[in-house]
Amino acid sequence: MNEHNGSKFAHITKAHPCFNEKMHDKVGRAHVPIAPKCNIFCNFCTRDINDDEDRPGVASCVMNSDEAMNKIRQITSEEQISVVGVAGPGDSLVNEETFEFFNKLNKENKDLIKCLSTNGLLLPENVTNLVQAGVNTVTVTVNAVDPEIAKDIYSFIKYDGKVYKGIEAAKILIKNQLKGIEEASKAGIIIKVNSVLIPGLNDEHIVEIAKEVKNRGASLMNILPLIPLNKMKNYPKPDCAMMEHVRDEVEEIIPVFRACTQCRADAYGIPGDKNKDHHLGLTPQSHY
Repeated sequence: MNEHNGSKFAHITKAHPCFNEKMHDKVGRAHVPIAPKCNIFCNFCTRDINDDEDRPGVASCVMNSDEAMNKIRQITSEEQISVVGVAGPGDSLVNEETFEFFNKLNKENKDLIKCLSTNGLLLPENVTNLVQAGVNTVTVTVNAVDPEIAKDIYSFIKYDGKVYKGIEAAKILIKNQLKGIEEASKAGIIIKVNSVLIPGLNDEHIVEIAKEVKNRGASLMNILPLIPLNKMKNYPKPDCAMMEHVRDEVEEIIPVFRACTQCRADAYGIPGDKNKDHHLGLTPQSHY
């Protein structure tokens, strides 16, 4: 089901370990940490520079596009890497280095699958830029499509030079996420949607997210358990029963990816093989 057999995207999804569970412990990916800035404040997120934590929003350093290119040349000469992505440690689309890097990579190696993760706030205005840079797959994190729920997940957003809070912020973010998914999908980019399951807040709402993003052109969803941090440090982490129940419900609507390891922003190697999954581990060069 998660291989998207027969679809026009099969040649890409079959080789992407984060879109195809059968490849998760066989094929490698590399995340380059070139995107430190972010434009929304998720209440569960804490970005950091360290070598210790294995979670999104964490990297050992922040690179520029040339440093990232040199690292990718080294990694791809040593290991079987099929996908190169930008997953932070902030939001990919807020950082110009993301586009500089993908344009350089696309000129040098068109065969690598190019992937990025984003909160989707700036996705509508960047679809053309992504296509021109050769980006094949985009993962958009959508945690609510109801502003009344979203307002409790995000403290604020920064958009068009202004800071928005509450319902107003939630409406802008949701509108742009859904518009971006629809336009990117129409442009030929494969869309996966990540949703963080937050018990007592959006656990009964994720099915509605699935319906909406499928209608907009998403082809896959990934339900992630909340890592209780920051303003949500006192929220419970969802148990296995809750995770499976929500995933099963969502899978009635759209294929679900179940093998995600919630990687660091500088992870590389084979995500499903602990002996072959690493992070860059460079001396930190810059902080937020």
